[in-house]
Amino acid sequence: MAFIKKIISLCIVLAIVGGGYFMYWSQNPIIPADAEAIDFTITPGSGAHAAGQQIAEAGVPIQPLLFNLLARATGKSSKLKAGSYELKPGSTPLRLIDQLARGEFAQEQLTIIEGWNFRQMRAAIAAHKGLKHDTVALSDTELMTAIDADYKQAEGLFFPDTYLFAKGSSDLQIYKQAHAIMLTRLADAWAKRDPSLPYKNPYEALTMASIVEKETGQKSERAMIAGVFVNRLKLGMLLQTDPTVIYGMGLKYDGKIRKKDLETDTPYNTYTRAGLPPTPIALPGVQSLMAALSPAKTAALYFVSKGNGTSQFSDNLNDHNRAVNQYQR
Repeated sequence: MAFIKKIISLCIVLAIVGGGYFMYWSQNPIIPADAEAIDFTITPGSGAHAAGQQIAEAGVPIQPLLFNLLARATGKSSKLKAGSYELKPGSTPLRLIDQLARGEFAQEQLTIIEGWNFRQMRAAIAAHKGLKHDTVALSDTELMTAIDADYKQAEGLFFPDTYLFAKGSSDLQIYKQAHAIMLTRLADAWAKRDPSLPYKNPYEALTMASIVEKETGQKSERAMIAGVFVNRLKLGMLLQTDPTVIYGMGLKYDGKIRKKDLETDTPYNTYTRAGLPPTPIALPGVQSLMAALSPAKTAALYFVSKGNGTSQFSDNLNDHNRAVNQYQR
């Protein structure tokens, strides 16, 4: 009888000690605050035990058995979500369980730059290691079909911004999100447009916005640039804007634009063809969209770079020629 009591007492002591250790373990950092984060992935259909094994196999110093017990003790064993995660330095087992139950996936980001063309956007997305590349083999037309877009031409139809996404997400998600945002931004700007503008539809306004985006880096001048081009459209003048010529040259452009380039006809050469080019030439930002649809009220028909990032605007050709002589020669 005394022996049995000793066994029981020992079991109680062990339970208390074990419970104390379990509590201590659950509330202390898995890796120290000065360590590097560890990436791991939980596959779909994994229970708490399998999740613990996958975490340990990824290099996280954790006992799968204790992880499983903690998940069950917290009532979250059935709530762990599959996906890619990052164990941050200083995280405790309790925090890890909570992270998986909430689905706080490892975050990646990708920045699409204003003024990029679609080819540059595709290259940036294809090079991002945090994405699952489902669209690399698709042509631009096939990609637009996959997005379920109403447009066949991709250029200009994606909003330049910084996008956050879970590591391992499909690159198609980025395209769909950027396309949806651009359509929303364009619709908002179109709804507020000046009714006297010479655009037949929002797509033409988007094309103008892309030209404005490429013509100036000065945010303060975008409305004036748009005003000049709108005036030219209304008068039937050629737009004569170099960025459209460069776009039409494609990969032949070597950083310089020559007289013969201005004289060589392409669908995008606004020195040889009247009106807007057939598609946008770049990804315009929101300020260029607003400038294209709310241009400055101006009589200017010309502008020339001053060489300091700003432009000289002129109402007539004589003044423009004097400005060219002053700033360009």
